Amino acid sequence: MAILKPFKGWRPPKEMAREIASRPYDVLDSKEARVEAEGNEKSLLHIIKPEIDLPPETDLYSDPVYNKAKENFRKFRDNNWLVKDNQDMLYIYAQRMGNHKQYGLVGCAGVQDYMNDIIKKHELTRAAKEEDRMKHVRITDANMEPVFFTYRAVPEIDQIIEEWVSKHQPEYDFLADDQVQHQFWPIHDEQTNQKLLQLFESIPNTYVADGHHRTAAAALVGNEKKKNNPDHNGSEEYNYFLAVHFPDNQLKIIDYNRVVKDLNGLSADQFLSKLEEVFHMEEKGTTPYKPNQLHNFGMYLEGKWYSMTAKEGTYDDKDPLGILDVNVLSKYVLDQMLDIKDLRTSDRIDFVGGIRGLDELVKRVDSGEMKVAFALYPVSLKQLLDIADSGKIMPPKTTWFEPKLRSGLVVHTLDD
Repeated sequence: MAILKPFKGWRPPKEMAREIASRPYDVLDSKEARVEAEGNEKSLLHIIKPEIDLPPETDLYSDPVYNKAKENFRKFRDNNWLVKDNQDMLYIYAQRMGNHKQYGLVGCAGVQDYMNDIIKKHELTRAAKEEDRMKHVRITDANMEPVFFTYRAVPEIDQIIEEWVSKHQPEYDFLADDQVQHQFWPIHDEQTNQKLLQLFESIPNTYVADGHHRTAAAALVGNEKKKNNPDHNGSEEYNYFLAVHFPDNQLKIIDYNRVVKDLNGLSADQFLSKLEEVFHMEEKGTTPYKPNQLHNFGMYLEGKWYSMTAKEGTYDDKDPLGILDVNVLSKYVLDQMLDIKDLRTSDRIDFVGGIRGLDELVKRVDSGEMKVAFALYPVSLKQLLDIADSGKIMPPKTTWFEPKLRSGLVVHTLDD
């Protein structure tokens, strides 16, 4: 059964929550982070993307970057921008984006649950990003950002959360610049915590929804600490890492798209000819084309949009992986036509979250940075859980969840 553990969180004073809370480290690049944190010394971006406090030419994976993260985390605590709670507890984190609202239970997941596959994964991670986050966890000795988990909904848990939020004012309640509302409740009552923990014991598995690299990094560092501690007894805080657990019936997945730097020596006409062997192609002009069903893709090439519908035989709707459009694209286009064999390591491909819109694909191609862009139909949550349960793995960057968690509302340290 999945572990959920209360903990003493490091949190902002109520009046600072909006200043400190930031978008996750992996949804904006260094340049964007510099702009977003400009004039705000309290933004958590100074810890999770500490290169913004160093010269722009600094190597993102160099020691000065990680040392700056450690220095800034100490600064936040010394200045009481993050203050430690005086009791172990769970927390509730709610988000509203438009008409969509979701309630997550914040607590620590178990390192051994990850190692023993009780925490299910559905995506491959990229080695460089995994090692980057491991270094960050090691040097800060903390999980600065929560990972985003889901589980098959338990009505009794939903009911307790609903009762708590109806009877208590949120500790934090603010509207972020992206117009997503964030609310946060500490659950100070020991009896309520225990009820939630007992109910959680009935859950056989949890699932990584978003944050595979941070999950892997947190778990692997915790396991390292276990191996390096001759007096390890299992009660140490490093045996756990920070997660927000959302019931599966409240979540929303949007598309995760691809941009590629070149056509592997093919001309545009040659590439289109090859595509016609596998897809029903239809030119759509200059208006962005969004896929409207499974096995339908959008493609932007040389100023034009195309609809691509996979021909029968290229997918298998009875197989958890064979049904996935990311695999159809990876096999027939990225691999066979463009010779991109490993999405984890290739520097010829990049991934664009659907929240940025199709205009971002146009921008990346029209700038000359990329040659072609592919828009995909979103994976369903059922597909995600089916794949995770089957023990199979999606290609990296397959799912994009919205709204994103804000980092900095609570931090978990490993040395308690």
